[in-house]
Amino acid sequence: MEFRCVEECSQCCIEREYYPSKKFGKIGVLILPEEKERIEKLAKEKNLDIKILPRIGISNDRSSPPTKILAYQMMGIDKNGNTCPFLDTESGNKSPHNGFPCKIYKDRPLACKTYPLIESDPITLDEKCKFCKEHKTADENLNSEMESLIKIKEQMSTDSPFIWRFATEVGEIQDSSMFESGWILEE
Repeated sequence: MEFRCVEECSQCCIEREYYPSKKFGKIGVLILPEEKERIEKLAKEKNLDIKILPRIGISNDRSSPPTKILAYQMMGIDKNGNTCPFLDTESGNKSPHNGFPCKIYKDRPLACKTYPLIESDPITLDEKCKFCKEHKTADENLNSEMESLIKIKEQMSTDSPFIWRFATEVGEIQDSSMFESGWILEE
C-alpha cells in the first residue's frame, strides 16, 4: 500500500512527544548540525521566531559536558512544545491533503522527510501517524523517506563512549515537576 497523508491531517507537525521520558521534556524536530544555519535563515526570511536547542551530544569523558553536538532540535511554538513554527495555521491555506501547509516544505529538515519512518531495529512506521494506525502498512513509495533516514543514521553514528541528551524542560503544565533541564548523560 502506498503511503499518503490522511485527509485534513497535520498531526505530525503539531503533536510533540516526551522522549525518552517525561524528565527530558518534549522533543523538537531533529535538526542536523549542517541544517541548523539553513533552517535559521529560512525562519528569518519568513519573519518567524524559532527556538533551536541542542538534542544529542557526545564526549570522551563522563565528567565533562558534550564536546560535540550531533543533533539539535527545533522546538514547537506552543508553551507545551507542540506545533512546528513553519506550519501555516493562520493563512487559511490548505495542503494537498487539506491539512495545514508547511511554509518550507521543499526545504524542510531531513527528519521531516523521513516521516512516517522511525529509527528502530528494524525500521518501522510511526504508530502515532493516522495513516499508519488506519492501514498498519505502507510498503510502497517510501524510498526517499528511507534514504533520508539512512543519512540521519550515518550522521548520528559515533565511537564516542559518552552520549548526552538535552532535557528541554518543555511540556504540559501538569508534568512540569518531572522536568529536568540541560545535558543528561545516557546510562
